[in-house]
This record gives sequence, C-alpha cells and structure tokens, in this order.
Amino acid sequence: MKDVANLAGVGVGTVSRFINGTKVKDSTYQKVSEAIKTLDFIPDETARGLKSSMTNTVALILPTIWHPFFSEFAYHVEKFLSQNKYKLYLCNSDGQSEKEIEYIKMVDQNRCDGIIAITYTDIENCISDGLPFVSIDRFFTHDVAYVASDNRKVGQLAYEALAQSGGRHFAYIGSHNEIKNRTMDRGESFEEAVKKANAPFSKLDMLEPVYANKEQIKAFLKANPDIDAIFAINDYEALDVLSALNELGKNVPEDVQIIGCDGMKMSVERDYIVSTIKQPIEAMAKCAVEMVLALAAGKEICKEQLLDVSYIKGRTTR
Repeated sequence: MKDVANLAGVGVGTVSRFINGTKVKDSTYQKVSEAIKTLDFIPDETARGLKSSMTNTVALILPTIWHPFFSEFAYHVEKFLSQNKYKLYLCNSDGQSEKEIEYIKMVDQNRCDGIIAITYTDIENCISDGLPFVSIDRFFTHDVAYVASDNRKVGQLAYEALAQSGGRHFAYIGSHNEIKNRTMDRGESFEEAVKKANAPFSKLDMLEPVYANKEQIKAFLKANPDIDAIFAINDYEALDVLSALNELGKNVPEDVQIIGCDGMKMSVERDYIVSTIKQPIEAMAKCAVEMVLALAAGKEICKEQLLDVSYIKGRTTR
C-alpha cells in the first residue's frame, strides 16, 4: 500500500479508503487505480480482516466432495455467498472429526467469519454458543442453528408413492450413524406409515461405516423374496439396491419398485437417476448462507429451518 501511495502521490490512508470502497475524489480515484494496475497490487484480504474483524469468507465443511448431493449443495452455497460478496473455503473432512475441529478453529482465529457444515462426527463440545455455525440435517443439543428438509415427510411421501403404484410388501434399506441426525427420521416415518396401514414390512438398517454394502442388501433381499416396494435412505443406496436386484434376476420396476431420497442428477441436463423424494438443495443452501451471514453480523435469527420436499417419479417406480 505504501508503494501504491508513493506512485500515486497520495497518502496511505487514501489508498486504504479506496480499497475499502470509501468514496474519494475522481482525480484521486484515477491516480490510485493506475498505480494499483502498474504495480499489480492485490489487497491482502486476511490483513484487512484482522483490522475489521471480518474476512468476508465462510467455510463449508462436507464429509466428502465425491457425493453428488454434497457437490451440488456446495455449488449453490458458493453462488449465494458470491452474491453477498463473500468467498468460500471448501473443507473436505472425509468424515474425520479432527479435520472438522481444525476448520472450526478457523473462526476463532479470525480466518473466516462463519461455518456451514454437514457433519456426522462427535464435535458437539467444540461448537461454542455464539459461534456463527449452521448445521445441515443435524440437530445439536445446545443452541446451534440448523437447516433440514422435512425428513419425516420424506418417509411419508415414499410410502404413499409406493402404495399408490401397487406396492404390497414394503421394505426400508438404509444405514445410520451413532451420532443422531435428521436423516434417521426418513426410515422411522416410513416404517410408521407402513405399520399404520397394516402392510407387511421388512427393514435393513446398517451401522456406519458400512462394509460390503451390496452383499448385505442381496442377503436381505434373498431372505425376504416377497418384497416388492423398497424405500432407500438416499439415491446412492437406491442405486446399490437396483444393482443387487439386477444380480438376483429381479426386474425394476416390474417386480420390485424403488424410491430413494435427495433428487440426485449426474448433471443439470440429465434426468433423475431413480424415483426419489427430492430435497430442495438450492433453497437449503440459500437459507444456510442467509443464516450464517446474519449470525456473523451478530443478528438474532430463527435457528430452526425445515424445508418442504416433493416426490419425483423416475424409472424405478411404475
């Protein structure tokens, strides 16, 4: 900044005001602009943040970027942050609590202004009250903001769609983590709906991390040959179910129907990969960004946001 000031013939304070968007005289604006261009000067966002206590950055913690749902969510989070003149730190935790704790420390160290996180690890004690932290699909026991789809409605819609298309013997196939999260509501509400209708019901609910996933599914299906309507906890699981059924010589959807959850696509232009209960991924991202920026600004917010879901018919239901 001193070099820019010297070349432009102005004070360092004038350069600082220019960088921070404060109005300066037109002649001064022109001099500083030309000096910055000549010197190829790039303002130090981190240094500015140390002075202003704001960095205009938000960290997004994901278990993995390999999963299409997480990737699409990250895309929309970055988009809405950019619209608010914020930048994104993308943090791939690989499901490791140690990594997630390190990212959380970034806020305390004034390296970012807040965190949006999809996490299934034991980090409860690392999230202090007042931390600008927004959780996705997970409710913490203390005062932490979170955004989730209406996962109980997910299970209800899945049952209704399968029943209306001729399902008779229903099954839930999924997995769960030892750390409680809202996605577990999907299987619970599906089971409740089936049992309320007094219909046959079977369940395969595996503990994560899951090993030999497809082999377990095949063994379950062999043991329950009358199953003809399956709700899988997510679209990835639905694809494994589809593959297992194909290997067992079952036709989908003629013999067995499958519904997943999330609303995944391989790209914007492609169809949904299975019949699914679609989460409003873009709306979830927008809501999370609005919440974390409000928290970073010290504003009071409603800390629970549940968003609606919808059924999308694909090739795996009749």
